[in-house]
Amino acid sequence: MDRIDLTGPTNVLVMQTLTLPDASPFVDTITQAVPAGSTVQVAATMRDAAPLLGEAEIVLGIINESLYAQAPNLRWVHATASGIDMFMFDDFINSDVVLTGEKGLVGGHLADTGFGLLLALTRQIHTAIKLGPDAWNHRVDMRMREIELEGLTMGVLGFGGTGRAIAKRAQAFGMRNIAVDGYPANPDYGVEEVWGLDRTDELLAESDVVAVCLPLTDETNAMFDDATFAKMKRGSFIVNVTRGEIIQDEPLVRALESGHLAGAALDVAPGEPLPSDHPLFTLPNVAMTPHTAGASQLRAGRNVDRFVRNLRAAQSGDPFEGVVDKHAGF
Repeated sequence: MDRIDLTGPTNVLVMQTLTLPDASPFVDTITQAVPAGSTVQVAATMRDAAPLLGEAEIVLGIINESLYAQAPNLRWVHATASGIDMFMFDDFINSDVVLTGEKGLVGGHLADTGFGLLLALTRQIHTAIKLGPDAWNHRVDMRMREIELEGLTMGVLGFGGTGRAIAKRAQAFGMRNIAVDGYPANPDYGVEEVWGLDRTDELLAESDVVAVCLPLTDETNAMFDDATFAKMKRGSFIVNVTRGEIIQDEPLVRALESGHLAGAALDVAPGEPLPSDHPLFTLPNVAMTPHTAGASQLRAGRNVDRFVRNLRAAQSGDPFEGVVDKHAGF
């Protein structure tokens, strides 16, 4: 389903979450967008949301299995998370509840972090920061390790919002872009043709940088193992700012330690948070942030604006933006 019919008063529950920490600036806008006589309530935490879910028909926030069991009247959830793993339980998937969210809205800031981490590696910025004043004693070695992105090939795995944002930035750096996706996608940002997933091995072999921009599904979970890394070009880099579980950490460490991979630019990792003694924290060819790429001063406003547009679409019989295929998982 890609819509609901909203012809009369409804009950809306707005949940404050990591990406919507303060709903107060948006309450008036949401209230003006719902039918007359509707109720808009705000829950500061998921615990506060629980007693309000019994009457809620529409939720702006996050619903897990426990909360869903307390929401018998729920018709539509607009997620305040780009990853929708927590929604993927059978009762919700098989229900008539419509799920929408941030699809296509978060790519820009994820790509910013991806390129920041990639540049930290290719320009030895992370080394200089780690070494501090001692970096001057390693200046020659650092210069010998620095490479330029101009003319290199960026392979984009998944040409959705984040993939396109990565390609846009790669094109600005003078890189050649190639991409694969599981669904037909229009080429852009120097990608002449979006290949099918059956050409993933070809992409891995041609790319100097591989950017993982895929959703987490049964097919992509643990996708990068020893065999997958072996298909990548020797001396290439991998970037992952989407879902950590797509890359297995032990094969990644082996590929980095052997020199097969020149470096890994990571904002996400499987089993977060990693233990403090994990090798990814100490390997010299890893630049890593603690799952912070999703932050942006513009994120909450963009998502609430979409939610409001969808509220109005529900009243005019139009389809929603950002619909999630619950059975596909994205």
